[in-house]
Amino acid sequence: MIVIYTDGSSKGNPGPGGYGTVMKYNEHRKELSQGYRKTTNNRMELMAVIAGLESIKVEKAKVKVYSDSKYVIDSVEKGWLWNWMKKDFKGKKNKDLWLRFAEIYKKHHVSFQWVKGHAGNEENEVCDQLAVGAAESNDHLIDEGFESGLYS
Repeated sequence: MIVIYTDGSSKGNPGPGGYGTVMKYNEHRKELSQGYRKTTNNRMELMAVIAGLESIKVEKAKVKVYSDSKYVIDSVEKGWLWNWMKKDFKGKKNKDLWLRFAEIYKKHHVSFQWVKGHAGNEENEVCDQLAVGAAESNDHLIDEGFESGLYS
């Protein structure tokens, strides 16, 4: 099983943001992070999960995602996402990222586990540091989906 820890950060909401992802498989460990010049916390929480899933090199992997984002976990686990898709995301935000997530989600066997943020979970704390560091860095990408106004 591949284990993925994720966190997102936004300095202002919207504002500069970033995500942090820690992936573990057997003895292997990988950290991912990226900053964006203007985005939201929810977008970064979702991007952290997407980045982790997209970096898996095989299909049909068993994946456990640990996140402190009720937005991400509940949207998937409670089935909201699939209803939003049927209604073409009418009245919902982040369509671009949710469609990207759905595409990669279908390629694996993914389950989610909520973890309380800032509660001493070592890998969640690392993800928080990665996300905050990416948000505060000078190496920002443009969050096209957000800045275009189409999906925010």
